[in-house]
Amino acid sequence: MLWPGTLIGAGAGFAIASIPGAMLGALLGQALDRRLQLHSWAHVRERLGGRPALRNDELLFVLLGRLAKSDGQVVDGHIQQARQEMRALSLSEPAQKRAIAAFNRGKAGGDRLRGYLRHLRAQPHAAEGVLRACWRMVWADGRMGAAERELIAAWGKWLGWTPQQVQALASEYDPQRKPLTHSTGTYQEALRLLGVTSTTEPAQIKRAYRRLLSRHHPDKVAGTGATAQQVREATEKTRDLHSAYTMIRQRRDFR
Repeated sequence: MLWPGTLIGAGAGFAIASIPGAMLGALLGQALDRRLQLHSWAHVRERLGGRPALRNDELLFVLLGRLAKSDGQVVDGHIQQARQEMRALSLSEPAQKRAIAAFNRGKAGGDRLRGYLRHLRAQPHAAEGVLRACWRMVWADGRMGAAERELIAAWGKWLGWTPQQVQALASEYDPQRKPLTHSTGTYQEALRLLGVTSTTEPAQIKRAYRRLLSRHHPDKVAGTGATAQQVREATEKTRDLHSAYTMIRQRRDFR
């Protein structure tokens, strides 16, 4: 892939010294691309406008911030999910501060993300991890809006995924697609799964949900050296928790 600095260097070198100049200019431009992390012309515009290019460890949280704000309001569930992603990645304290700043930057919505995501195509595992984290953020408030769906569809395309692949991944996190696997899916079963009652205050229900989600999150389980079966069981448990919380939230009419 030819990056902006490489193209500019090659063009300027050719104008000055023909083919040898183009080769030297391309090498110098490539070094500049790597140093400044210029992956696209959008990155060049950001740097010229005084906006720093995103680091690799910041991109995910910019995306999560954009999703959280896409329907107009960032709620507590979004904040807690962002924190959960930080814990799952075992970020250091400086990295956590960068992640928080990136999340807020994402909420502002000023970044052009296509170049960053297209650059990530060369890392399929990382690209899938990004999309999975995005779908988890979508359901952090128990519902999915049209704006969130459109954003992930575009991001998936830039990552090289087909719409069918993106939708198949989405179904793994949609609590409305699948009934509770360990219960009959009734309201009373949902209450029991979260360890609450029909009179528990919404704030306490949210805390119970977040605590259980943190304990059973598949990324956290995978980080402990668990077997593939244990990770699958954790994924099923997480789906059940999402389903139970969504059912209770809708019945009790709180966000």
